[in-house]
Amino acid sequence: MAMYNDYESEHTKFMRDWLKQHPEELEQQKLGRALWWDKPQNLEELRRDAESKVAWKS
Repeated sequence: MAMYNDYESEHTKFMRDWLKQHPEELEQQKLGRALWWDKPQNLEELRRDAESKVAWKS
């Protein structure tokens, strides 16, 4: 069975070239990720949430 590890889609090539031409966008990408995904976690709040869950009847 042949492996195609060297395959790269047109979209991937485009994005790689575009980011080389616009390196400032990498910082914007990181800021956007932090806005939606990288949230600080409060371990005490997570513990309270887990303890307060009510068991469901089947």
